[in-house]
Amino acid sequence: MVNNDFDTKQRLFGTDGIRGTVNKDKITAQMAVKLAMAAGNYFFGKAGTKKPRVLIGKDTRLSGYMLEPALVSGFTSVGLDAITTGPMPTPAIAHLTRALRCDLGVMISASHNPYEDNGLKLFGSDGFKLNDDVENEIQLKMQTNPTLAKSASLGRARRMEDANGRYAEFVKQILPKHADLSGLKVVLDCANGASYKVGPEVLFELGAETNIIGAEPNGKNINFQCGAMFPERMAKETKLQGADLGIAFDGDADRVIFSDEKGNVIEGDLIIGFLANQMLKHNELYGKPVVGTIMSNIGLENYLIDKDIPFFRTNVGDRYIISKMFETKSRLGGEPSGHILLTDFAKTGDGLLTALKILFLLKKSGLKASELLRPFKLVPQLLKNIKNINKNILLKNDVQRFINDKQNLLGKDSRVLIRPSGTEDLIRVMVESPDLKKIEEVSDNICSFLINENKIGKNE
Repeated sequence: MVNNDFDTKQRLFGTDGIRGTVNKDKITAQMAVKLAMAAGNYFFGKAGTKKPRVLIGKDTRLSGYMLEPALVSGFTSVGLDAITTGPMPTPAIAHLTRALRCDLGVMISASHNPYEDNGLKLFGSDGFKLNDDVENEIQLKMQTNPTLAKSASLGRARRMEDANGRYAEFVKQILPKHADLSGLKVVLDCANGASYKVGPEVLFELGAETNIIGAEPNGKNINFQCGAMFPERMAKETKLQGADLGIAFDGDADRVIFSDEKGNVIEGDLIIGFLANQMLKHNELYGKPVVGTIMSNIGLENYLIDKDIPFFRTNVGDRYIISKMFETKSRLGGEPSGHILLTDFAKTGDGLLTALKILFLLKKSGLKASELLRPFKLVPQLLKNIKNINKNILLKNDVQRFINDKQNLLGKDSRVLIRPSGTEDLIRVMVESPDLKKIEEVSDNICSFLINENKIGKNE
């Protein structure tokens, strides 16, 4: 039996909005209506005398057909006008919320998760994701009766027909005037997701010869054995086609992973290192730091230190990165997963914008991707996920002692990081060390220990 209710006393928002399995737990039509009413009431109070507007985008998941009208119903019932875009990348919604002077933006997406999941990401009028305090206020309002609009003051809803074009012109601004990508051969994997229209259109307009895969969404194939979560497909096709570069977005196109011409995957940390060096050469860093996360490879940190570029780490999630970037006036940040933040151009991670930047620099250099995009050697890293486990066991003293002992065993240029996922119901175990044998051994030991501790906890 499906439980269509949800507990608003538990925190709904994770590291990247609200996310979960559809019609289970918290991702229901009822929740979407209630959230829209609460958020609408909150932003109505901030809008002043003008009628507030909300922009609503989505990726290609089947459940988007359920959640989009639920949000529209909730927002219009409390007096907001709603603008829908249909399938659009998350960074497009961030940009258009600001460009259209909307009071609020909502992206319906579970990012890299499978189609069974969905989520809601909320943006303020400035195009930035809402901070924890605002999210908490909205959740508090969800626990009270909403203030409904009078019949004459109900909101209206309309479809935005030129969303793709407006976003396309925005991302092309990262290139110098009159620059194009002619002469480059590219493989583009859209993950059967939100970029399946705008991604190919932009590359075509800029003159790149593009072989497109993962651009036939059916509601259920988003991220399925394609895109940034499965870059091997894109990498294989890049080598097969003799392409200069492979590009793979995730489901909502806020992250991007590349492949060189030899079919080798190039992940986010290598791209951050490459961009940092480029910006250093052109005096574009202004002495400010690069910002990564606790998951960033230690090889990246060492590479930046060698170049006298300060490096800061944050919790996982691009909103934490962007917060630190603004605090430190940083111009470059990102994650190994492919979230790349270039704050001179965008307010959030933008896969398409990053891809255009890399393609332009590749063309300008005249070098092969394998020569250009590997500025340093990554320290071997092994990441394992443990599902169906009580995350609170990480708070136990004996668990912390065991993890510290394993860290000490690894020695220099090594790390052990265990954290609960903010977007999925699991614990991530990351071990990083130049010693491949030790990585396997320590990772297996930690996973076995945590699973056993979880069993003991259930029996107590």
